[in-house]
Amino acid sequence: MNREKKIAILRDIIDSSDNIVFFGGAGVSTESNIPDFRSPNGVFAKLARKQGVSPEEMLSFTYFLNHPEDYFAYYKDSLIYKDAQPNNAHLALAKLEQMGKLKAVITQNVDGLHQKAGSKEVLELHGSIFRNHCLKCKKFFTLEYILESPGVPKCDRCGGIIKPDVIMYEESLDMDILNKAIRYIEKADVLIVGGTSLTVYPAAGLIRYYSGQKLVLINKTPTPYDKFANLVINDSIGETLKACVL
Repeated sequence: MNREKKIAILRDIIDSSDNIVFFGGAGVSTESNIPDFRSPNGVFAKLARKQGVSPEEMLSFTYFLNHPEDYFAYYKDSLIYKDAQPNNAHLALAKLEQMGKLKAVITQNVDGLHQKAGSKEVLELHGSIFRNHCLKCKKFFTLEYILESPGVPKCDRCGGIIKPDVIMYEESLDMDILNKAIRYIEKADVLIVGGTSLTVYPAAGLIRYYSGQKLVLINKTPTPYDKFANLVINDSIGETLKACVL
């Protein structure tokens, strides 16, 4: 089946439903020039070359506590893209929500681009760079405070280290957000999964909670779940959703 035919099928699926849920990964943001984690030119490869430690170690909670200077030097340099702008995927999803068709965006990304595009119901499985809290007194701090602080950001109230509200290795996902995502997926008529290889758990396991007959996978490369999908489109998530929505 050619791309045009698949786009037409997806457009019909979207047009005929008002209970769509979207689940997305790093591939949604790469079109906003934010690198993914696991590609040859992604964040992990860059980290291994630059720091000489494994990404799993460098981005772990233990490393954060034991080597905060090294962690924040890398975090500020390689994980923050505060000037990134929403791409066609973010804009299309925001429009679908405004139309009453899309009920929720479930994302593994921490960049806030879905909200910047106008989406309201965004479940951030891995947290957000825009939320930061003191480990001691729990005071909230903005991303700007983190970026403007030299070295390790410290709380201006108690002097404690400020931790970005992003899920590090060794940390568990927020169960309230995870359970809410599961409920949306269980009730969805249409589940569109885009920009993710579906290999990172527990997030990738969410797809198993969908029991409908309109599972759409949009990713540039094949995923382990392609055989379970009703429609697979191996193409740009932004261009695909633009063709159907914008």
